[in-house]
Amino acid sequence: MRLLFRVLLAALSVPAVLPAQPQQNSQHTTEAPTILEGPQTPGTAPTQPNSSEPALMSNDAVLRMHRAGLSDDLILQTIAAQPGRYDTSPDALITLKQAGLSEQVLSAMTGKARRQITNVSTEPIALSPVNEIGVYYKDGTGRWQPMESEPVHSKSSGWLKNTLSDGIIKTDMNGMVKGPESKLLLPRPIEFLIYTPEGVDPHEYDLLRFRLNGKDREFRTLTGGVFHSTGGAKNDEVEFTPVKIAPRTYTFILGRETPGAEYGILPPGTGNVTNGGKIYTFAISE
Repeated sequence: MRLLFRVLLAALSVPAVLPAQPQQNSQHTTEAPTILEGPQTPGTAPTQPNSSEPALMSNDAVLRMHRAGLSDDLILQTIAAQPGRYDTSPDALITLKQAGLSEQVLSAMTGKARRQITNVSTEPIALSPVNEIGVYYKDGTGRWQPMESEPVHSKSSGWLKNTLSDGIIKTDMNGMVKGPESKLLLPRPIEFLIYTPEGVDPHEYDLLRFRLNGKDREFRTLTGGVFHSTGGAKNDEVEFTPVKIAPRTYTFILGRETPGAEYGILPPGTGNVTNGGKIYTFAISE
């Protein structure tokens, strides 16, 4: 019995040998690696071109806009806002001019091309808020409204000569506008805008305060408004300070201190036409 017990004890002390498990070969399937051209920065993915970027403006693009009937103002805004590459050689400009493009558009294209070459940043082209020659006032909504004009009649019996220091002769003009008052009555302060013809200075316009004479409005000023007399007969000119806001576009303000009366804005050249010309009229209440 003792011998049997020892044999059993020895058998229990030997570790059991488990049958070997078959080794499973793990297979990994991977896609073929993407081949990237050029040096790559670690941790970055290749970028795709941004299709949302606007196309560059060009001579052909401007010409297509013109042929589609778009206005010069809209074309100028697009040239100023969009990047572009323009051919502004003499032959190219001649071709565009013959196609009907205005000199203002050609000038904008030339300026944009020059800034690209010199790499000099400049302010965008300021555009006039109006597009017709004339005088405007700003209404209560902030919009520019055109002013109506009335005929001016010159009084030949009231001309007085003045000699300037450089020997040029100017003459006073006595003007008359029929009727005692203007149709346009404006509250103070008033903001005005003058859109001048090409090459005309805003100081060539006269702001005049009328004198009532019976049923008519009269004034005296020097022809063209170029020279303001300091002596002799009293002129009816009112000083104003025009401020340029865009090409050929100037604004000025008449404040609350401006006296109530009948007024007119006389364009240059009116005094050179006998019994003719025009004046933009308005009234300020007392």
